[in-house]
Amino acid sequence: MMRTVFDRLFRFFGPQYWWPAETKFEVCVGSILTQNTAWTNVERAIHNLKKENLLSPYAIVQVPDERLRELIRPAGFFNQKAERLKIFAKFLIDNGGFEKLSLLPLYSLREKLLNLKGVGRETADSMILYAFEKPIFVVDAYTKRLFYRMGFIDSEKIDYDVLREKVERSLPKDIELFSEFHALIVKHCKEFCRKKPLCEGCPLIDGCKFWRNGAAQGSHR
Repeated sequence: MMRTVFDRLFRFFGPQYWWPAETKFEVCVGSILTQNTAWTNVERAIHNLKKENLLSPYAIVQVPDERLRELIRPAGFFNQKAERLKIFAKFLIDNGGFEKLSLLPLYSLREKLLNLKGVGRETADSMILYAFEKPIFVVDAYTKRLFYRMGFIDSEKIDYDVLREKVERSLPKDIELFSEFHALIVKHCKEFCRKKPLCEGCPLIDGCKFWRNGAAQGSHR
């Protein structure tokens, strides 16, 4: 069933070419900056860092805290995020960078990332999938919304790892498949499966429990 959802979304939207970044470090910076903000704000902050040639671990560690906070201000929560960027950059340097860390087993790497201040499961998994290129599925609020409305889960409050493992059991453990599926879910939920859904034209409508229930009650126009 998960594969059917993926196939329909892929046919409808096409490839999404995620994560939008030029380097592995930029992926990780973006995954930290995107916490509690829109991606357009992250793009502005990353643009500022690029202009100052600061998109490298050593540059982030060395830049004065005040200057870093000012550059990433568009992403919001800039005091916290500046601290988290410095912690992550130092972690990379101290542990041999992406090349050495990528040699770790997936869950050993995940544990190390989760021990960093401000790195939660979604942030860690985004780094693992898109920067370290290991097959783990990234769950976000869009994933929970879509799968709840499709009837795959009973509540949007489902535990992160319970849903992640449910998806991973349903699909081949493939990096490109996981990254594309995550991106397609985000795309779909921004265009159709919004908080207030736009069901007309939705490529998943015939399998959507939420729509069927709403249609039965006459709530869809």
